[in-house]
Amino acid sequence: MELRHLRYFVAVAEELHFGRAAKRLHMSQPPLSLQIRALEDELGAHLFERTNRRVALTKAGSAFLEDAHAILESVAAASRRAAQVARGASGHLNIGFTGSAPFSTMPSLLARFCRAWPEVSLALEQMTTMAQLEALSAGNLDVGFACPAPSELPPRGLVGCSADRQRLLVALSSDHRLAACRNIEIAALKEEPFIMPPRRIGTGLYDKIQALCFRAGFAPRVVMEAQEISTIMTLAAVGIGVSFVFAGMRQTGIAGLSFVDIADDEAFADLLLIYRGGSAAPTVQNFIGLL
Repeated sequence: MELRHLRYFVAVAEELHFGRAAKRLHMSQPPLSLQIRALEDELGAHLFERTNRRVALTKAGSAFLEDAHAILESVAAASRRAAQVARGASGHLNIGFTGSAPFSTMPSLLARFCRAWPEVSLALEQMTTMAQLEALSAGNLDVGFACPAPSELPPRGLVGCSADRQRLLVALSSDHRLAACRNIEIAALKEEPFIMPPRRIGTGLYDKIQALCFRAGFAPRVVMEAQEISTIMTLAAVGIGVSFVFAGMRQTGIAGLSFVDIADDEAFADLLLIYRGGSAAPTVQNFIGLL
């Protein structure tokens, strides 16, 4: 039995007229009658009662019609699902992000993606940059929002495109001597204690801070390291030290914390959307395309 036999049967069962059914199927009546006979022979049951004046379903035909409808609808649904997956309109996307990413363009990008592809489910997990790179390389993550050092991408076969470029600000206690400044030169921080993210977690922010300080003629005096950007800002708020953070972090509203602009054109960092190079899944291609 083939699907076409089911379609032939359904057309006749719904029209209860071989001529109209043949017209609906864009075929002549004799071949249609032969196909229905062949189907009945295969099933070993009469599906229609035929007279010169009418065509009617038998009890076996009525029962078979319910199943035929269900089978054809199931096939149609499977076809639709396959087509949706093929074009990335359905499926699943695993997304990693660093602690600062929610204060960037990431939330608005996710909202736009959900509106454009509502049948794609998203799973988000906050991860360090290094953990994201490892998960992407292993195929356990589809895309990631992170700020890696440029040297960290090529050896892993990963590709990064800019998702957001943000100015860097100095985060410091509100009672700090520099808190009231409109902007400051980096050299003004030469004697300040710094709170930094650990270099081992693979963050480009660490390298960026070091590079900016070196350009200003000093190496930052690191008194404490913290993995989460929220922890760094909380420590800065209580006066343990200063740090550089993304401009989007102004939204955090941490008590006792102030932000000061940096008077340096190079004081910015790129948040990258990272994915595996080569043949990306359709859902990933759609996500990248939207960005």
